[in-house]
Amino acid sequence: MPIVEKLDEYGKGAWIAFAVLGFVVFWPLGLATLAFLFWSGRMGCGMSGADRYEHRMNRLQSKMERLKERMGGRHGGFGGGWGGGPSSGNRAFDEYRAETLRRLEEEQKEFQDFLGRLRMARDKAEFDQFMAARRGENPEPQASAG
Repeated sequence: MPIVEKLDEYGKGAWIAFAVLGFVVFWPLGLATLAFLFWSGRMGCGMSGADRYEHRMNRLQSKMERLKERMGGRHGGFGGGWGGGPSSGNRAFDEYRAETLRRLEEEQKEFQDFLGRLRMARDKAEFDQFMAARRGENPEPQASAG
């Protein structure tokens, strides 16, 4: 579609002007343009799928931090780490709590490592795509035949 490519080249302002012009000339054309803009993601609120995913992960991380604080972490009155709480008087429960908190800390560390690797992979993919576009190559990854 040469019109779509041309309007993409000019940016969001051109799309808005085209939609307004469509409403002025023939309202179904303007409505169709507006539907196309939202369906294709050209007029999204600035959050792509990866950004939404990262936002969710950051929210999950903040919830984990609040849980850690509530369980006696950094700002609690129980001591320095998760397992540094006072004795409840029940040795089995204390051992279970210490083991659970240790596992939680390990999972949190693994999760942070995973997020770091995910960010690096995404950044590398975006950089490779940018460099391919700069060289005039096809920026889309090609599937191997076979």
